[in-house]
Amino acid sequence: MQKRIISNNKDITLKSFFFQWEWLLILIFIIINIVNANLSPYYLNFNTIIDATMTFLDKAFIVLPMAFILVLGDIDISVGSTVALSSVVMAVLYNMGIPMPVAMIICLLVGTVCGFINGYLLVKFKELSAVIVTLSTMIIYRGIAYIILEDQAAGKFPKWYTYLGWGYVGKIPFILIVFVVFAILFGLLLHKTTFGRRVFAMGNNITASRFSGVKVDKIKIIIFTLTGLMAGVTALFLTSRMGSTRPNVATGYELDVIAMAVLGGISSAGGKGRMIGAVISIFLIGFLRYGLGLINIPAQILLIIIGLLLIFAVMVPNLKQTFGRVFRLNGTK
Repeated sequence: MQKRIISNNKDITLKSFFFQWEWLLILIFIIINIVNANLSPYYLNFNTIIDATMTFLDKAFIVLPMAFILVLGDIDISVGSTVALSSVVMAVLYNMGIPMPVAMIICLLVGTVCGFINGYLLVKFKELSAVIVTLSTMIIYRGIAYIILEDQAAGKFPKWYTYLGWGYVGKIPFILIVFVVFAILFGLLLHKTTFGRRVFAMGNNITASRFSGVKVDKIKIIIFTLTGLMAGVTALFLTSRMGSTRPNVATGYELDVIAMAVLGGISSAGGKGRMIGAVISIFLIGFLRYGLGLINIPAQILLIIIGLLLIFAVMVPNLKQTFGRVFRLNGTK
């Protein structure tokens, strides 16, 4: 009698491997670089391209936990305000005489607490959607930042602090190295751990996950808290790069972060997505903005291009499913 082996691993064919969304993102990325190289003679320079990563990788740290939130089927639009509040609190404390290392730790704590509040409110008041809760906290966090600093700027940080945003390890920007480390850690957490599998399960059916013994409330709080922590990390790098801070910093970051995650193939409906796609989309959008910025393309045109890419990202999977059903139906006739 032969033994039956039950496995949830899908057989990967050559066709299915190369028809993954990430390969299309890589193709778009290559096309963008070819276009940028033709538009500007200054684009194809290794040092210039590497340095360009410092202009957009600060917000990329938030994309990593945002992928988890979207896989859950939730959303967090308060991340920009969390960055602003964390940055403002750090700057004000430093100007009051608190040592910079301590102020940096408090910056991370502020972001973590903001994320925890979002997660706690969502599990405490389950009738409220993530959009409503994080929209409210977005206004509150930004409002607190304005109360603390009003319309003033705060800065005069120690010179060594600028290393976070502008420093190098050899010829590689320090921020790029840190981001790669975080991307690997978050990718492993999402795809190679029991915690990640439970996140996908919750995104597909949170009710079934709850009745299966998954601690859905605890996981949701952990993920939103991680998002707040990474917003604090973004605050550290962004403030270092700018040299000062104001209550209106990181305005619009939430839209950029969500756009990067969705373009990377993370389903906003929950239950689908890969971290590698989100990482590729970060560099895709980052270099698109950098290259078009070299020839002074207006910001409005950049927004239109990114918007079209997002529509394309949403349409392709739906078209794939539609054509797949048509071919299956034709095959049964």
